[in-house]
Amino acid sequence: MPIPWRSSAEVFAQILRQRGVEPAAVRDVNAAWDAFAEFLQIEIAGIEPPENDGDGFIAEWGKWDWNDDQPALSFGRLFAVNDVGERDDPHWQPEYWKVELQLLFCEDPAWADLDSMGHQDTGFDYVSRTAALGEMRRFIESYPQLASMWRAEPARSNLTLERAG
Repeated sequence: MPIPWRSSAEVFAQILRQRGVEPAAVRDVNAAWDAFAEFLQIEIAGIEPPENDGDGFIAEWGKWDWNDDQPALSFGRLFAVNDVGERDDPHWQPEYWKVELQLLFCEDPAWADLDSMGHQDTGFDYVSRTAALGEMRRFIESYPQLASMWRAEPARSNLTLERAG
């Protein structure tokens, strides 16, 4: 049974906790990734269908001003929400919302040049969950900086549901 998109962050938090991971205190990146993969299998209500890019996911990394330029790795799921606004309006567009688990790390020489990698994300995938998750993991492992970060313990973490762009 699909869950309402507004409940998606709570459902992700529940999955994390079932795996012994506290959303505000993630210590194991791999356990968080496994919970994220499980969360991606949950059907969401109130969003556009996959063929309309209604439900995508992404892994992102870098140092951003909104997290005090700390090294970060995040797993996000983006929804094109269609149960808002007046659908009869000829200019109607879905709203985009993102569930994001952001993992923040202390500085470390292993990922000191994180921002110089050129890539800052894996790109969104809207189609093949299982295959894309494997490809994303292989992509991350192909960069020594990201592979080191993956094996490190985050200093802190947070799980949010926010309107995207």
